[in-house]
Formats: sequence, C-alpha cells, structure tokens
Amino acid sequence: MNRNVLFITVDQWRGDSLSALGHPVLTTPALDWLAAQGTLFANHWANAAPCGPSRACLYTGTYLHHNRSVNNGTPLDARFTNVALLARAAGYDPVLFGYTDTSLDPRTLPAADPRLRSYEEVLPGFRPVVHDPWEAGSQQWGRWLAAQGVDVPANPHELYRPMPGFPGADRHGSTWAPARFAAEQSETAFLVDALTAWLDEHGDEPFFIHASFIRPHPPRRNPLGYHDIYDADDMPPFIAAPTKAEEAAAHPLNEILMYLPHAGSPEDERERRQMRATYHGAQKEVDDQLARLFAQLDSSGLADSTLVVLTSDHGEMGGDHWLFEKLGYWDESFHVPLIIRDPDPGASATRGRVVESFTESVDVLPTICQWLGIEVPLQADGFALQPFITGDGLSDGQAPDHWRTEAHWSWNFSNPVTRAAERHLGLPMAHCALDVIRGLDVKYVQFAAEPDVLPPLLFDLVTDPGQVHDLVQAGSSSELGWQAAQQLVRWRMRNDDRTLAGTMVTASDGAVALRDQWR
Repeated sequence: MNRNVLFITVDQWRGDSLSALGHPVLTTPALDWLAAQGTLFANHWANAAPCGPSRACLYTGTYLHHNRSVNNGTPLDARFTNVALLARAAGYDPVLFGYTDTSLDPRTLPAADPRLRSYEEVLPGFRPVVHDPWEAGSQQWGRWLAAQGVDVPANPHELYRPMPGFPGADRHGSTWAPARFAAEQSETAFLVDALTAWLDEHGDEPFFIHASFIRPHPPRRNPLGYHDIYDADDMPPFIAAPTKAEEAAAHPLNEILMYLPHAGSPEDERERRQMRATYHGAQKEVDDQLARLFAQLDSSGLADSTLVVLTSDHGEMGGDHWLFEKLGYWDESFHVPLIIRDPDPGASATRGRVVESFTESVDVLPTICQWLGIEVPLQADGFALQPFITGDGLSDGQAPDHWRTEAHWSWNFSNPVTRAAERHLGLPMAHCALDVIRGLDVKYVQFAAEPDVLPPLLFDLVTDPGQVHDLVQAGSSSELGWQAAQQLVRWRMRNDDRTLAGTMVTASDGAVALRDQWR
C-alpha cells in the first residue's frame, strides 16, 4: 500500500479555536472528527511569527536562531534542506496547493531574477499545482471565479469589500456585512475543489500534498451565511489589562505595538467583539470546506494510506491584550493547533488522544520523515511525535523520557528597509529581537536590547494565567527570573548548529558521526 502525506496548514489559527478543546462559541466538527481519528496536540506552539519566519521553522525543522529567516522577506538560506526536498529525494513528487511564503536565497539566483521581488515564492522541492500568493492578489482564485461568471476586478481581493447597503450593517461592527462572493466561491472552496479534482486523477499514485489555506487570515470579512454565524455579544471576555493605556504602559514594546494601524485593537467594545466574531466565522467556513476534503479521503479509501497533518503557521491576538494580528511575546500569537492522523494500525489504540505535553512546529518535519522512512536531517531541532501517536508503551498523559517541559519561540522586529523600530528605539537591528521560554508555571521573555531600553518580562502563570502582571516591573521574584533566564540560555546553547559538531575525523575509522537522541 502507498504511504501518502496530506500536510495542511491553515493561516492565523489560534490553538484554542477548536470545539474539541471546549471553545465556548466556535464549532469545528471537521477538525473534531480528524482529532477523534488521530491525535490532538493541545499544547502546541509555533516557533516564530509572522508567516515567512514561522514557515521557515515548520518546513526545515529548525528554530529561528538557527535558520535566521527572521521576517517576511528575509531569505531562507539554501544550505537548509526542507520537508519538500526530503520527500522528493525519497521518490515523491511533492505538490503544492496554495503558498509557502518563502523568500529565496539571493545567492542562488541572478540579480535580476523576478523571484527576488516577492517573499511569496515556492519552497524549493515543491511543484506548484496551485500557487496563489496573497500579496499578488490571489489571481488563480480570481480566474476560477471568472469562469463561473463572476465579474472579477483586476485585484480579486476587492471582492472582500462589504456588500453595499446590506440591511443591518449600521447596527453592527464594520466587519459584519458580508463579502461580495458566495460561500461556495470562497478561496477555501477554490482550493478544496482543486485538491479533490487532483486526488480524483492522481490518488492511485503515491502522493505528498501540501495544502496551504489562507483563511482565517484577514481581510476580516466573510461571505453571506458566515458573516453573522456568531454574534458579537456571545464572544468570551478579552484577556487584557482593563484599559488600552494600562496595557501599553506595561512595557515599551507594548506601547509601540498598541498603536500600530493593523495591530492595535479599537477601543470601541462593539467593534472589538465583532472583529473576534468575524474571525470565528472565517474559521467555521474553513472547517466546513475541510469537511468536503476529509469526506473524499474517507469515501475513496485514501484515508487508509494517508498521514494527515494539520497545523497553523501562527495564531491571532483576536483583541486580547488590546491587539490583533500575530506578533510579540503573547501566547495568543504562538499557540496553534496540531492534529495528526496516522492510518497505521499501530496508531489505533491512541485515536482520540489529547496530548498535553509541549510540542512545537519544529517537531513536524521529523514526524513526517519518520512516517516516510526518511532519516531525520541533523539540522532538525525538533523530534518525531510518533511516541505520542502510537503510544510506544506510554500511558495516556505520559511523555517520552527527556521530553521538553516548556515551549520556545522567537520574534524579530527589525527591518532593514523601513528601520521603524530601530529609529524609534535608537537600536541596531541585532537588538530588535526577543526569545520566549514558556513552561506550565512560568513564562520569561528576554530581549536582545539592554534592559534599560527593553527590560525582560516574567509572568507567574499560576497566579496570573492571562499574563497581565509583569514580575520584573513589580520588582519581585528575582530568583524565579534567574532560573528562567538560565533555562533560556541552556535551550539556545543546546540548539546551536549541529550539522558537523557531532562528527569527528579519526585515523582509524575516518569521519565518525553520532546523533543525540535528546537535548
């Protein structure tokens, strides 16, 4: 039997946004079904944000401080292999539906190559069946709509403008009125149609598919039927300081971000709640479309031979901490879903398991490699998740020996073109960065800048789960902060580049290589 891979990413999806995890408003029956058929990793974290850096970590299995693709537009060094190149070397023809937000290494291309004009190029190794980058205007989606008789503007994204004069729009927030396309004409529907058509034609051959869905990424606008599926008044309370001014005063970085046009939350409560409701409506639309894809896998028998991996590149602030988008050090931007369905009989005993151990984006590449029988590259910072998926003698709730006890992520806010943060703070690019170590009880944020410019942050997650009260600013828990800082330093040191560090040239045996089984 073939061993197939369907690697799905949804964009900007918070890790708490699953009804399988008890979300108070959102319902996700398709993802719940996948979780019941596989393993749900409830404590899963992206290692970077925004899209490009996070996907660099996800596709290469390396932390941001290792691959150094620190921002949208920062090239991914060609020396790194990735999940597509590894699958191709194993005999697959990895195909892409969507986008990978990859900035190519300029040292591998002529200076005038048009691929150096976009950060939304294709990850090396993938053959695009559909490549529909957002910044380019989703032109393939536009052509698909035009073929259905839709009057498509030059930039199809203009269809996300609200229907003019829609009844009731004046009684709701600005994101409530529906977009100018039907639900069955959405970008998600377009991609699922393309995927199912391709599987009808090629499903009998071994396949490796990466399906990268843009939604629920903005624009914050949904088609008719999803525009009002959730009521703004039903949104749960926001996690934040009582006022935007208090949140901004908590740290110099907060103050900068709180008033950015697309990041800072509106102070109008109705608008803020409607933006959250619109976000959940977009998630519901994606879930409904994924139901069609999962149904085809099931009815065609392909589910019996296909590893399904579903995750997100990063989360969404959603109005918490008076912010939207994905940024900074906040949990909401980095806690993401991960669901893996392994069809092998060896995974049958754990179907429906919810894993609470810390897992990270860097673990996805090793997990796919193990499923395909590919040696995990030495560059990989993560570890295969098969012990959780197959059980491997672990009782429910247990983790393998030496498994990590915290999550780690990095965020870089430098920009060699605009130099906005650098100018505002009077810093060089190398100082505009932060690392986070986040355990069950303590979260610590270390900035590259001097502490008088950007002081570290420390949160007691037991007494302050919303992370509103910084213990550093309060002048307390110095021992707790020292321990967390030591943990962070050890993590960085243990994950230095190891490509040749574990190899030794010897007189008797030549080059001898050893691989660590844990770090």
